Amino acid sequence: MIHGPNLNMLGTREPEIYGNMTLDEINKKLLNEAVKNSVEMEIIQSNSEGEIIDILQKNNDITGIIINPAAYTHYSYAICDAIRGIKTPVVEVHISNIHAREAYRSNSVTSSACIGLISGFGYLSYLLAFYALLDTISSDKMGE
Repeated sequence: MIHGPNLNMLGTREPEIYGNMTLDEINKKLLNEAVKNSVEMEIIQSNSEGEIIDILQKNNDITGIIINPAAYTHYSYAICDAIRGIKTPVVEVHISNIHAREAYRSNSVTSSACIGLISGFGYLSYLLAFYALLDTISSDKMGE
């Protein structure tokens, strides 16, 4: 799980858009689901585009990635290229519905490199992304 810039401020940053749940609380919910499903999960948050790219590139041998690129969603062709450059399936996730917000937020340049995009369900978006990725990975393994 990769959380992008400013997500460390969840719970206090614009709660009318992002809710009152903190990043730690969301991470605990994700980790609980991972444990229930016997999945090992590492969670990283970075405010740096370059660090996110480095994380994507060095984790090319893992099974799957969930990413909330946050504001980088709308303009980071570098993160998009990094996702395209790895074989790992990636699901993009957002707390708010990016298509129902300001015009500049409705475009995701990164989602074109992902297997799917889930947004608009608050913290549940993360859990939906987890299960979508888990189902994709399980389906892929069944086809081997």
